[in-house]
Amino acid sequence: MTFREAARRSRADLLVAAVVLTWVPVVLGLDRFATLGGQRLLGLGTWILLLALLARERPLVRAQVAVVVVLATAVEYTFSPLLEVYVYRLDNVPAFVPPGHGLVYLCALAIGRAALTQRWRRPFVAAVVICGGAWAAYGVVLADRTDALGMFWFLCLLGFLRWGPSPLLYAGAFVVVTHLEILGTWWGVWEWAVRDPTGIVTMGNPPTGAAGGYGWFDLWAVITAPALLRALGRGRPRRGARAAPAPGHAAAGWSPPRSRPPVPDAPPGR
Repeated sequence: MTFREAARRSRADLLVAAVVLTWVPVVLGLDRFATLGGQRLLGLGTWILLLALLARERPLVRAQVAVVVVLATAVEYTFSPLLEVYVYRLDNVPAFVPPGHGLVYLCALAIGRAALTQRWRRPFVAAVVICGGAWAAYGVVLADRTDALGMFWFLCLLGFLRWGPSPLLYAGAFVVVTHLEILGTWWGVWEWAVRDPTGIVTMGNPPTGAAGGYGWFDLWAVITAPALLRALGRGRPRRGARAAPAPGHAAAGWSPPRSRPPVPDAPPGR
């Protein structure tokens, strides 16, 4: 596949990624000055954007996003207000966070399934490993706050990239999660504690390998969404919806070679 053809095939996916990567700083920037009422408006806008982007997706992708939103919301309320592993500016879970997790997953998926990303799969994954590894090493060697959790999560990311069902999904998650974690902590929208609730594990602000932690959401979505669809009897694709890859290759990170016919449809941090 030539660069021109890959770029043409990637337009829709890269547009989704660009919209989400732009929405993230807009919401986080506005939240710096928002009241609870303002956060609810940001949450409403984020839900509208998420549902609009999902309108063109297949039921499988919509199910994956639903799984991520439910699981991530439960984690948010457990780890933020209850355990205070990280704390938001108003000591709550802002209304834009649950749908925001859905956008993060969808953005990672769009990056991973884009033809350009698949065309240069190895360089992209290598860049993620090099950048993530350098940042994680900085966190445990040079940072003012030793970041053991970040290194652990980076090792999780390596595992997902090597053995996970959807390597490019996790690589895409590294891009979007790193983007939002740096902005969110830099602008004071949330702050990570110095240590975990046990007092043993040190954490950066943000943890350098946060994308590796988010990868567990992605993995759970990839594994459970097909069963959810079967339980709901929604396995048949909707006309005009975007395709998802075949089983075993997950939601991103694989496409059939041009010389072979497409395989029928069968697929993760804040």
